[in-house]
Amino acid sequence: MGFSRKRVGGDGKPRYTAYYLDIRGQERSAGTFSSKKVADKAWQHAETKVAEGRAGDPRRGRQSFEAYVIEWLPNHMIELRTRENYTYYLDKVIVPHFGPMKMIEVLPSHVREWISGMVIDGVNPPTIRYCMTVLSAIFTTALNDQVTFLHPCKGVRTPAIPKKVREIVTPEQFDDLYAVLPENEFRLLIETDIETGLRWGELTELRPRDINFATRTLLVSRVAVELTKRFHPSGDRFLVKEYPKDEEHRRLKLSPQMSTKLQAHVAENDLSPDDLLFAIRDPANATAPKLRVVPDPETLGLTDPNDQGRQYRHGTLSAYTAGKCRCQHCKTAFSIYRAQRRADGKDSPRAKRGLTTDGHIPRSWFRTNIWYPALEKAQIGKVRIHDLRHAHASWLLAGGADLQVVKERLGHANISTTQKYLHTLPEADDAAVDAFSRVRRRSS
Repeated sequence: MGFSRKRVGGDGKPRYTAYYLDIRGQERSAGTFSSKKVADKAWQHAETKVAEGRAGDPRRGRQSFEAYVIEWLPNHMIELRTRENYTYYLDKVIVPHFGPMKMIEVLPSHVREWISGMVIDGVNPPTIRYCMTVLSAIFTTALNDQVTFLHPCKGVRTPAIPKKVREIVTPEQFDDLYAVLPENEFRLLIETDIETGLRWGELTELRPRDINFATRTLLVSRVAVELTKRFHPSGDRFLVKEYPKDEEHRRLKLSPQMSTKLQAHVAENDLSPDDLLFAIRDPANATAPKLRVVPDPETLGLTDPNDQGRQYRHGTLSAYTAGKCRCQHCKTAFSIYRAQRRADGKDSPRAKRGLTTDGHIPRSWFRTNIWYPALEKAQIGKVRIHDLRHAHASWLLAGGADLQVVKERLGHANISTTQKYLHTLPEADDAAVDAFSRVRRRSS
């Protein structure tokens, strides 16, 4: 039962504070008023809200968005890598815009204005949608906790993200790529990837105990995640989760030749059951030659005019320093120049850098030092390491594998995801073209 309590203000005038009991039976204030009649109406109204299940402390809605996020983020149950991404976009994009606003003041019109501003600033649609996902998660919690009674993200649309045609690595392209990879271990890693369709974190966390060579089965039960020190529980770089992305262990069959190669790899490197199957064996010396070749500047053309209207040849020091050009050729030319000066003992030469790793292969290191140079040598376009997983699914389906089996091998939650790989190889549409041609020839 609520009540009103009289008190005398500094000016000697009486004031009445309305009190009610929340759903936990704790005494809460519904505000202070100049008359007892208004105060009684206030606590009665608050009790009605409690009975309707909409009780909440009105002061919570008056806190700033930034203050609420500081309380919300540590208690929001998400994966550590997701927390790292959330924190980045909150700090860089979301809090700078909504931070000073009170939670109850954020309306759909403010969210639409924020999205329009990002579009004008050239932010790409996937980033806008991700930021919207983070903002929506915040206000979903706020709505459930009765901090606000309006979800400002509901009904607000983000820019459309066009679905691109999925480019699949062909067997011929893979053979060209495989031939130019620099080391046997990396070749085996990539071959294992294309034959199993594992995600990078699953692939780099494989250990000999995960493979039953007698039955040629591979168990996917863990994944390695790369984190910055700030978000790692012990300040390291890699965190091993005891479950894959879909939170369900899965087994898949290996081909006889793949099983034989992996077994020979284990024996050759004298790996114990708990050793990493693929690893950086010597982090201090884990360097690979980068592409350091600059084409003849005479063939590269001129930079855009600088502030003085002058132009310089691409791939020269002048283009980088005076022309302020940051194309790959100009950056490489300047990088070679700086590296040579350090080798000559100038410009405070630093010690040789090594990798910060516990043996797991960092995705960015592999991409820069192994993957991109191999793509360059094989003269293959822009292909991601993850595209090998897509190729695995596409090749299986093109070869007549059962759709449900492919779904289980890849660990997809929904079979509709697996269906996207049907007819994705370049020659998959040949049958349709041939059929059309046969019908057309009938009329000629």
